[in-house]
Amino acid sequence: MSVRIAPSILSADFARLADEIAMCVAGGADLIHIDVMDGCFVPNLTYGAKVIETVRRLTTLPLDVHLMVVQPEKYFDSFAGAGASILTVHQEAAPHLHRQLHHVRALGCRAGVALNPATPVDSLQDVASDLDLLLVMTVNPGFAGQSFIRSALNKIRRARALLDAAGNPAMLQVDGGIARDTIGACWAAGADSFVAGNAIFSAPDPRAEIGVLRSLCSATV
Repeated sequence: MSVRIAPSILSADFARLADEIAMCVAGGADLIHIDVMDGCFVPNLTYGAKVIETVRRLTTLPLDVHLMVVQPEKYFDSFAGAGASILTVHQEAAPHLHRQLHHVRALGCRAGVALNPATPVDSLQDVASDLDLLLVMTVNPGFAGQSFIRSALNKIRRARALLDAAGNPAMLQVDGGIARDTIGACWAAGADSFVAGNAIFSAPDPRAEIGVLRSLCSATV
């Protein structure tokens, strides 16, 4: 199982976006994480297809687009067209989840599902084999810089068991409060993909921080 680090541009300096993306690439990032918020599903408003299109021009890394929105299917076509590589929807906002996952795949993107802290892993039992990515939120979504919810570690273990039981090699991603003091425990619990915003972009050396976070997983048995 390899470690994937996905810097979240929610914490980047948008006045220097090209430089920030270049730094992530130089630091060895595996994905660029783009948080799309609509001000309805979560109490914050961010960006849409134009930003995805801009970031796509700045890097060849996969663009990991996390849709914290109601009616996410309204955005699939435009986001895929803008260059998204992965489209992750929230289970809580997707009553027709099976259909939505297959729609995403039909557009040539990988399909992910995110779970809020209060949403049980078992809610994905019937689509476990349809996932390319399972995202366990380790904070309540909507804002950067929140504290890691420690009880999420057991949830990560259950998510790993769900994917393993389905024989699915999908990425198991965690997002929220990921930093030097939390990433190792998440890796040990079974996660392999880590979204980090403040931990990277506010570090004294953001480029080097990507490598530090990766090494903390490798050092954890």
